[in-house]
Amino acid sequence: MQLYALCDQDLLDKKGLLLEEFISIAKEKNAEIIQYRNKNADIAFIKQQLIKIRKIYDGFLIVNDAYELIEFCDGVHMGQEDLIKVDKDLFVAVKIIREVIKKDKILGISTHNEKEILEANEMDLNYIGLGAYRSTDTKSDVTTVLGEKLDHLASLSKHCVGAIGGVKESDEFSHVTYHVIGSGLIL
Repeated sequence: MQLYALCDQDLLDKKGLLLEEFISIAKEKNAEIIQYRNKNADIAFIKQQLIKIRKIYDGFLIVNDAYELIEFCDGVHMGQEDLIKVDKDLFVAVKIIREVIKKDKILGISTHNEKEILEANEMDLNYIGLGAYRSTDTKSDVTTVLGEKLDHLASLSKHCVGAIGGVKESDEFSHVTYHVIGSGLIL
């Protein structure tokens, strides 16, 4: 299992942790991917943070939602609610994003149930995030906790799967490629 570290700016700020400190911890834990998520900043600040991360981290760098900043990272991750902002038809939304980021960049989306996984199987993606596995402090809007159903659901995906939401490094899954560990848990 590989580590996908989720660097959430709001959580870093809440804990009084510098971005550089988080990146250092992620590197010590051999994180293969870091996703930078900032739901409250303007695009200029997010760009600045991506540039800062790129200077000190040479693994895969994913940005959450801000696909217009793709030139500063290796890929983009979109939640279901953020895809709808691109287009009400999720298939069209993924096509639009793929056209912007091109084939050589990574594209992943969040999924939460069998229906979303089966839809994702028909999309031009590199991976899906699947969860939430457990309740988590990093997102207040988690309504469904998959628990032991997560591994079975992951087996339905034709894409690589990252287990999301309350995941710990010690968790074991048969059909999951990445443990997506949030800012609060990687510390």
